[in-house]
Amino acid sequence: MDYISVQDASKKWGLSERRIQKLCDENRIPGVVRFSRMWLIPKDAEKPKDGRYKGAKKDEHENISS
Repeated sequence: MDYISVQDASKKWGLSERRIQKLCDENRIPGVVRFSRMWLIPKDAEKPKDGRYKGAKKDEHENISS
């Protein structure tokens, strides 16, 4: 299996390196491996969903209140 670094995932997903590290630490990225002080992220891993939102988007809320 091919892996990418935290820095590569940060560029790929548009998130900070620190956020990627936290996602790895919380096991929110499937298949992630810690090797010494470095996280190895599967190359085909998808960006985790944002846990702050349950499903409704901002646009849907605007349509409901109108």
